Amino acid sequence: MADLSRRNFLNLAWGAAGALALAEAGGVVLSFFSPRVVEGEFGGVIDAGLVDSFPLGSVTPFTQGRFYLVRMPDGGFLALYRKCTHLGCAVPWNPAEGRFVCPCHASAFEIDGEVINPPAPRPLDRFAITIVDGVVKVDTGTPIQRDHATPDDLVYAEVTS
Repeated sequence: MADLSRRNFLNLAWGAAGALALAEAGGVVLSFFSPRVVEGEFGGVIDAGLVDSFPLGSVTPFTQGRFYLVRMPDGGFLALYRKCTHLGCAVPWNPAEGRFVCPCHASAFEIDGEVINPPAPRPLDRFAITIVDGVVKVDTGTPIQRDHATPDDLVYAEVTS
């Protein structure tokens, strides 16, 4: 250390300060591009409510979660992404017609998300559902694409005796 000149010390100090500034800038850029997953909001797991609070045959919109929770007449649950599979428009539920109708290009979908009027190429995407202690939880982290709506898409609450 005794051989360290003033010039070498300053070069070392400036280099260390520059490296620290570069590391901080990299951290800011990475945090900007990383998704923010907040519990209870889109991209995270949302507690939709108690199983019994959804009547049979109902469609309940969850605006913050960007999905509809469908309770089929047989009691099964289905969480449908509200994004049209044609061009990504928000698809509203039309209770008078009993189907989802895209306002942009008139694609229409049945209550289970199946296409009944193109140009949408496939059914509405769905989200994974779990039912824990009678509470319906919807994971909006990853939409699940499907070619056809099937009974396997439905999730049922366990019947306790």
